[in-house]
Amino acid sequence: MSDRTVAVSRETAETDVDLTLAIDGDGDSEVDTGVGFFDHMLTAFATHGLFDLTVRCDGDTHVDDHHTVEDVGIALGEAFAEALGDKRGIRRYADRRVPLDEAVAGVVVDVSGRPYFEFVGEFSQEEVGEMASDMARHFAYSLAMNAGLTLHAEVERGVNAHHEVEALFKALARALDDATRLDERRSDTPSTKGDL
Repeated sequence: MSDRTVAVSRETAETDVDLTLAIDGDGDSEVDTGVGFFDHMLTAFATHGLFDLTVRCDGDTHVDDHHTVEDVGIALGEAFAEALGDKRGIRRYADRRVPLDEAVAGVVVDVSGRPYFEFVGEFSQEEVGEMASDMARHFAYSLAMNAGLTLHAEVERGVNAHHEVEALFKALARALDDATRLDERRSDTPSTKGDL
């Protein structure tokens, strides 16, 4: 198995992000973004995707959570793109639905190299802890645009935004785990074009 491990840094006037990602990990994580609920979601993402993930972000959380969540999503997307390289041997597609009590969320992904994002649904409360619920959608968008994913995400049902957001992060993790796995039957890039 190839070593699909990368480190990414991103520094702007609003955030300073250091991130490491091992796609073929054990689900270990160390996360400190300054936004408690976001830390919880990134930990769940690593755990359920079996990605080893470290994230440190020093962001302008005195303003709000937007720049921190967005820039971590950008950095994580860049990490996936770099770690996957030419995408040789990956499964490419995945479709996952995940329940959390009353909530159900789903993600369909194509590691296509062509960034596209669609989201359907809404969150039952505007905030969970220090994080605006809609930032879950924006995180998935930022990840997709920077990883080169075609990503369709949906919150199908729920009455508790914590459950809805967590189900979405877990569905995203499971779908990305499935799509980025190496298929022992394939040694080429999974495209009739020969390139993704």
